[in-house]
Amino acid sequence: MATLKFPSRWPPSDPDRIQLYSMNTANGQKVSICLEEMGLEYEAHRVDFWKGEQHDADYLLINPNGKIPSLIDPQGPENKAIALMESIVILIYLADKTGTLLPTEAVQRFEHLQWLAFQAAHIGPMFGQFGHFYIYAKDKTSDAYALERYSNETRRLLQVLEDRLEGRQYIMDEFSIVDIAIQPWVLRLTDFYHAADQLNISDFERVLNWQNRLAARSGFKKGKEVCGA
Repeated sequence: MATLKFPSRWPPSDPDRIQLYSMNTANGQKVSICLEEMGLEYEAHRVDFWKGEQHDADYLLINPNGKIPSLIDPQGPENKAIALMESIVILIYLADKTGTLLPTEAVQRFEHLQWLAFQAAHIGPMFGQFGHFYIYAKDKTSDAYALERYSNETRRLLQVLEDRLEGRQYIMDEFSIVDIAIQPWVLRLTDFYHAADQLNISDFERVLNWQNRLAARSGFKKGKEVCGA
């Protein structure tokens, strides 16, 4: 593995396989779903951030931000081992590695990348803040402003997706890593936050239909459960 070392808490069974370090959060599910959809062989290791395992010194060597997911590919570019953090970067890496789910033609590629950036810059942070104030901070603040703000912003972003999906089966012309990046966050609103009524989620019929189509795929079914409790 050149100078890369596997985190000692999670020794690999097969050191030549891709190693995934994750939990089944929305960001974690993106990568495990992607690996399943691409049919790549990998080993999954649950990083329990409730126990602070993401702060292990040798885990921080592959993910200095102390978050999940992380991925080690012993057979990376030019057959050199590579360790990656940040789920969007990992999705792009896997797409380039396999030559699937992300176009190589320049215009189409940048069109896909802008929607990946939309997920990373808007959907993830805003949906996450909504969930924080709706679930975790309910008993910590009596100020309704934060929940109202993030509820409104979450609905605004759902409307962006609703408009985008008019006449489409997928966010782009074909199934891609853009769908993989966004769907776990949309599903989390109802599946984990149980916020259908708070957000009037039934207003977004196209989004719900798209979400359910993806959820029926075997790769999504399997990937959603990887690194769970």
